[in-house]
Formats: sequence, structure tokens, C-alpha cells
Amino acid sequence: MHSHIAEAIKQPDLIRLAPDLICLRFETMKVYSALGAVRHLLDSGAVKPGDTLIDSSSGIYAQALALACHRYGLKCHIVGSTTVDRTLRVQLEILGVTLEQVEPSKNLRLDQELRVRRIAEILEENPSYHWMRQYHDEIHYYGYREVADALDREVPAGAVTLVGGVGSGASTGAIATYLRESGRDVSVAGVQPFGSVTFGSEHVPDPDMIIAGIGSAIEFKNVRHELYDRIHWVNFECALSGSVELLRSTGIFAGLSAGAAYLTTLWERRGDGSRTYVFIAADTGHRYVEDAYARHRGAKDMETLRPHEITSLDELKPPWSAASWRDISRAAHGS
Repeated sequence: MHSHIAEAIKQPDLIRLAPDLICLRFETMKVYSALGAVRHLLDSGAVKPGDTLIDSSSGIYAQALALACHRYGLKCHIVGSTTVDRTLRVQLEILGVTLEQVEPSKNLRLDQELRVRRIAEILEENPSYHWMRQYHDEIHYYGYREVADALDREVPAGAVTLVGGVGSGASTGAIATYLRESGRDVSVAGVQPFGSVTFGSEHVPDPDMIIAGIGSAIEFKNVRHELYDRIHWVNFECALSGSVELLRSTGIFAGLSAGAAYLTTLWERRGDGSRTYVFIAADTGHRYVEDAYARHRGAKDMETLRPHEITSLDELKPPWSAASWRDISRAAHGS
């Protein structure tokens, strides 16, 4: 029996879709990250019950941090994107969270810069607040050790390919790190939207991109690039097609990043059948109903989609590009 709802909803479901294909499905994945980070801060004495934690969020982390603060008796202040919808706003209000939303922006970069700028203003006025820095502080890796341990127990022995969105880097990076520490042969395929600076696609815009949480318009310092073997850049259309097919073929109703990861996983799996493939569904599909799932009749048959394999970031192009990140890194550094 769980002592708090946060402990209950953090638990993922491992769903076997084929002998070598597993979905790691969360209700809201970042609860693991927030709980682990807050526990560390309390244990280390960096914060104490009653203190205020503050951070920026496009939505999912806001709920996660709010629940972690509720669990441990802390106050929560969120500077949110316009993507924080009414359903979440009402929940945060009832949980006692102070929520500010920045003005609507023309692009993701401006939205993230406005949020960070506002946090700096708040911290200047309230120096006792603790900035969680989910995009930069590696304490957000800690909570995922439990997920890696569960995968190590449940996934058959042998090589594993982990596929998931790369936002702050904590989920895919941390799970892979802890699995490798346990002795597993793990490769990692990260998923990015076009327009994200993290893996060099900022020069390729995707005006329809609403894949919250997996792209970055500013540098995220807790992404360890060396952990990733492959990177796939997908546009909104491909992510939608993957999400619709995931729901249609498996019944799993998940966010757009899960659809992008599903599409990517099926492609990677074609090339090597000797591994077990685990892809991450970080949240449910509810927040994407109007802007994505309602357009399901326009989704493409996934069998008609294939990535443009590149050897240089100059070759990136929509709707879907893929590369060995190790090869691109070596070429960029002349080695």
C-alpha cells in the first residue's frame, strides 16, 4: 500500500508488445525525477520542510514537482508555459501551488527564455527559494535508479536498446546509466523534434511542433550527449502517425513523444533482431487530444515512413532524419 499518491502514480507499467518489444508506460514519468530530487535535497539538508521550491515547466514537471512538494511538506512555485492547460492549472491551484504563466510567444526559444528570466526575478525577490533547475541539475537523475532496477529484473537477459525522448536528458540518460552500471549491454536511441538545440537541429524549424518536453530551445546542461548511440529527429506529422498507430494497434493512449519513440523503435528493430527494445511512453495522451489526436484521420501509414539517414547535421531535413550520434560527434571533432 502506498503512503502518498505520488508514490502510486510514479510506478510504470511494463507492457510486452512482442517477444522483443516492450513499452515502459508512465502516467506521468517526471514524478520519479521530482521525488528523487526532492528526497536528495531534504536528505542533504539543502532544503527543509516548509521551504519553497521553484522551477519552470511546460506542464508535466509542474505536476510532478507539485506532488513531490505535497508529499514532503514543501511549498511550490511554478513559472509555466502557455502549454499548461486548464485541467492542470486547476489541480495546481488546489494543491496550493503558486503558478505564473508567461505571455504567449512566437517560438519555443522565447517561451523558455521568458520563463528563465522570470525565475531570476523571483529569486532576486525571494533568495530563500530553491531553484530546482530541472534542465541543468543532475539530481534529477537519481529517481530513475528504481526504474532501471525494475527493467533489469523484468527484461530478459541480453542486450537492450532504450528509446525515448531527450528533453532534460534525465529519463533516457539516467535509466541507461544505471542499467549499464548493472552490467547490461545497453544502446540508447534518443528522440528529438526539429528546432531543438540539444542535438543540433535548431536550424530546421517545425512550425507544427507541440511535442512538449523533448525539445530544447536553450542549452540543457544535464544532457550527457555521450550516452546516446543514435538520434532520431521527427516532426509533428511523424509523431502523430506513431501515436495514432500505437493506440490503434496496442490500445496504449500516450503522448506525442511516445508516438515518436514507437515509430523510432520499430525502425531500429528492423536493423537488429538480437536485442530487446524498450521505448518510453512518458505521459498519457489526454493533453494532446485537441491539437493532435483529433487530427488522426490525417495520420500516415507508418509503413510508408522511413528516416533520412545522415552523416552530418547539415543534411538534416523533415519529416524524419536519423544518425549515429557517435559518428557525427567524431566527425565534428575531427577524429
